[in-house]
Parts: sequence; structure tokens; C-alpha cells
Amino acid sequence: MKQMKLWMFAAILTILCGATTFTSCNKTDNPVVPSPTPTPTPTPVQRDFFPNWNKCEALTRLQDYVEDVTNPKSANFISAEDRIATFDMDGTFVGELYPTYFEYNMLEYRALDDPKYKDQAPDDVREAAQDIRDFVRHGKKLPDHFDMKHARAAAKAYAGMTIAEFDAYVKAYADFPANGFKGMTYGESFYKPMLDVFDYLKANGFTFYVVSGSDRFICRSLVESIGIEPNRVIGMDVMLKSNNQGDNEGVNFTMSKDEYLIRTDSLLIKNLKTNKVKQISQEIGKVPVLSFGNSSGDQAMHNYCLSNEKYRTAVFMLVADDDVRDHADLEEGAKREAKWRENGYTVISMKNDFKTIYGYNVVKTDFTFPEGE
Repeated sequence: MKQMKLWMFAAILTILCGATTFTSCNKTDNPVVPSPTPTPTPTPVQRDFFPNWNKCEALTRLQDYVEDVTNPKSANFISAEDRIATFDMDGTFVGELYPTYFEYNMLEYRALDDPKYKDQAPDDVREAAQDIRDFVRHGKKLPDHFDMKHARAAAKAYAGMTIAEFDAYVKAYADFPANGFKGMTYGESFYKPMLDVFDYLKANGFTFYVVSGSDRFICRSLVESIGIEPNRVIGMDVMLKSNNQGDNEGVNFTMSKDEYLIRTDSLLIKNLKTNKVKQISQEIGKVPVLSFGNSSGDQAMHNYCLSNEKYRTAVFMLVADDDVRDHADLEEGAKREAKWRENGYTVISMKNDFKTIYGYNVVKTDFTFPEGE
């Protein structure tokens, strides 16, 4: 009996020890894992959109405006499809002081220096080119309404070229060294701070258009290198036609798939002043909310922007007031600045607001011209 009790006690003890061991194994197989320490979310790095700008009133106004109209909680919020910005080209984001507009320089070369064309240039084309030469080399005042004289002459000077041939001609001339500068071609003469503005507006959902007085196809050729699509360019226009169209009106002629477009000598529109407004209305179909320019030819475009009753608007005028890094006429610049401020436009000073104009490797030099011309 005593042995039986001892045996039973030993059996119970074995069972208890086994249960303890089993429980211990369960704990080992399913350990309690402590919750990981949350990784702190890194603070996003704010992109510096304006490396080529000094801190200035104009930049502050632009940033304040964009931050306001892109804020969904703001009473001035503008939906992305209506964030339309318009930019003049020459003197607004492309140089125009080398020594004058790109398209003026190119016509002067075409009619007076191009060995493949100069001997066949019509008299009126040569006359317009000589007016430009006398202006840039001898300071002779351009004739009144020269913008129209030039436009008609330019229409003739490039008539018969295909779209591709004209594009190649513009780009070939753009590869020439820019007169009055070292380290830059005409095609590289973009104002670096204004390229910053393009990047900033694009990042904030704006659609921008080039609205220039220069030939639309010249503008397209020049801005291609900075990524502006051709359908975002408005400018002076000449009539185009099919190479086999002859004297037939387009409405009476059916172009075949084997034909191609050529330029004619018929001027359709010089895109300045109120013509800019007409073109914006016809081609964009919306009133801009933001506008940039530099001359009296841009005032109508600015005023059209300011007339937008639906949205908050802002307009900016560049002033060429830097005669160290560019060939500015300081007296003219001061007159323009006073006028733009009086009109309520925000002034951008190239001298004070831009850290660089064309890039730090570009140096202003004296103009040089061949002797005896």
C-alpha cells in the first residue's frame, strides 16, 4: 500500500513537471515581440526654385500670389485649368540688347550678308535691313512704325521656305556668337532667373504661353531648347500654303498627303499691343491671371489680364537697368520703371533682382562690327 502511494505520487509529480515543461515550450515558440519604435517621418526638403534671384519685392509678390491662388482653402483659389500665364519673349526672358531684337539681327544678316540670298533680296527688304544696320552700328533712329516695315520685309525675305527649312535657318543663326557678349550664342541668351519662374509656375500647375511680337516660328525655334511646346507659342504670323497650291485660295484647294507647307510673303498679323489681346482670346480662349512683359507692346496684354473679374491677377514688367552685365540704356530704363509703377505693374529690376542674367560664365563686351560696312 505504501509502495502504491509512492508510485502514485511519483506519477503525479511527473505529470506536473511535464505540464510545466510543455507550457515553457509554448512560451519559447511564441515569444512576445515588442512593438518597433516608429521611424520618424523625415521633413521634406523644400526645393529652391529661385537660385538665380536675390531676395526682392518682385519675387516676394510672385510667391505670395502663387501660394494664395493655389491654396484650396484660400478665397482666391484658382483651379489648375484656369492658371493661365502669358509671357512676352524679347526682353522678358530672351535677350534683346545684342544689339537689338533677334529677328531684326537675323533679317539684317539675311538681306545684307547671307551669300545665298543677299544678291537676290528685293529692294524693300534690303532697305529695312539697312535701317537696322544704321541703327545698331551708327545710332541712327529707326523710321516711325518700323515694326510694320520690318514685318513686311521679313515676310518677303523668308517666302518659299518650308517650315523645316525656316526652323533650320533660325537655329543656324542662333548658333552665332551673340554680339556684345563672350561665352554665349544668340540661342543661349535666356535670362536665367526667368527660367526659374517657368519651373516654379509649372510645379504649381500653371500653363504658360509665349505671346511675342516676333515671328511665331522664330519663337518656336528658340524656345524649343527650354522645353516650351510649339502649341504654347503665339507671335507674328505670315500666311502659309501648300507647295502646289499656286494662286488658289485654301478654301478652294485640297492638299494631298505628298505636299508640304511653305511660307508666303503675305503678312497676317504683327502681334503687338491690342493684337496680342486678340490672339490670346482667339487661341487660348481664357483671360490670363498672370502676365510678364517689358515694353509698351505688352501693356494691352497686361491690362487684359488685370481685367479678369473672376480671379485675382498679377502682372510684372522687367526693366533693363543693368549696364554692367548687359547693354542697358539707363535713362530709358528709369523712364520705363516710373511708367510701369504708375500703371500699377510690379517691376522686376534686372540689376537689383537678378543674381545673374545669362549665367556666370557670360561676360559683357563691346559690340564688334566688320570694318567698312
